[in-house]
Amino acid sequence: MRFLSWIAAATVLAASLASASADPLNIRVAWVVVPNNLPPILFAKPGIARHQGQSYTMDAIHFSGTPQMIQAFGANEIDIALLAYSSLAVAIENAGMSDLRVIADAFQDGAPGYYTDEYMVLKDSPIQTVDDLRGKILGSNVTGGAIDVGLRAMLHRHGLDAKKDVTIVEVAFPNMRAALGERKVDLIGTGLPFAQDPALRAATRTIFTQREAIGRSEMIVWVARAGFIAAHRPEMVDFMEDVLRALHFFTDPANHGEAVNIVARFNKQPAEYYDAWLFKPGRDYYRDANAIPDLDALQANIKTQVEFGFLKSDLDIRQYADLSLIKDAATRLAR
Repeated sequence: MRFLSWIAAATVLAASLASASADPLNIRVAWVVVPNNLPPILFAKPGIARHQGQSYTMDAIHFSGTPQMIQAFGANEIDIALLAYSSLAVAIENAGMSDLRVIADAFQDGAPGYYTDEYMVLKDSPIQTVDDLRGKILGSNVTGGAIDVGLRAMLHRHGLDAKKDVTIVEVAFPNMRAALGERKVDLIGTGLPFAQDPALRAATRTIFTQREAIGRSEMIVWVARAGFIAAHRPEMVDFMEDVLRALHFFTDPANHGEAVNIVARFNKQPAEYYDAWLFKPGRDYYRDANAIPDLDALQANIKTQVEFGFLKSDLDIRQYADLSLIKDAATRLAR
C-alpha cells in the first residue's frame, strides 16, 4: 500500500511539474514612447496575438530613455529592450554585455522619403545656424541617447565642444515644448510624436536634422540576450510572429483610421493629432515590412560614435545580431 501511495504521489508531482512547465513564458519588454515603440499597443487589435496566452505572455515596461534599459538588463529586470543604436553600443562596450543580440528592426531615422528627427529653436530666436549655438543652453532627452548623439556630433562638426562651448541639459520629451517656450533652453532635439505637435510646429524653426548630423540611422532595434534566446527560442519565434502580424496591421493603409484611434486612445490625445502623419511615408519613420534591421546603417552609426569619441572601438555589429527569429517568423506568415 505504501508503494502504491508513493506511486500516486509521484504521479501527482509529475503532473504538477508538467503543468508548471506548460505555463506560458512571460516576456518583459522595455519601451519608451508610443507609437515609435509598439509593445504597449501591439495586441490592442483582437486576433493579432495568436500565441499570447498559449506559449507566452508579455509585460510592456516603460522607461524614460534607452540608457536606463541597460541597467535593467544587468539586473535581469527585462528580457527584451527597444534600444537606440547609441545605447546598444554602450551596453556592449562599456557594460560588457557581449551577449546582447539585435533581433529585429523597430524603426529607422532618415531613410529616403521618411521622417528624420529635428533640432528646433523658437521662430524669433536669433539662432540661425549651428555656429550660433555657442554659449547657448540645449535641451536633450537623455545623455547618450540617439538624439543626444546626433546633437553632439553636429556640434563637433562645427568645431563646438559640447562640454565647453554649450550647456546641454536633459529635458523629457513631453516637457520640451514648455522648456523652449519659456526660454529655459535655446534649442531642443526632438522626434515623433512630439515633433508633430501643432503648437510646437507653429512656434519653432528647424535648424538641422539628425540625417544631416549623422546620416541614416537604424534608430531603434529590438534586443535580447543570447542566453534568453537559446533557452526560449520556440516562444520567442511565436512572439516575433505576433509582433510582425501587429506591425503589418498598423502599417497597412487600409487600417489607418483604426491604427490612429488605438494610438490616440493610449496616449490620451485626439485622433487628429496623429491622422496626418502616423505610419505614413514622408511623415513618419521608416519601418521595414518584415522588421529586418539595416545592419549597414547600424554599423555606420557605431562608426560615427567612434569618430566623435562616444565609443572607444568600432564594433562589428554582425557579431551581435541574430535575425533568425524574425526571419523564421516572417516565413511562417508568408505560408
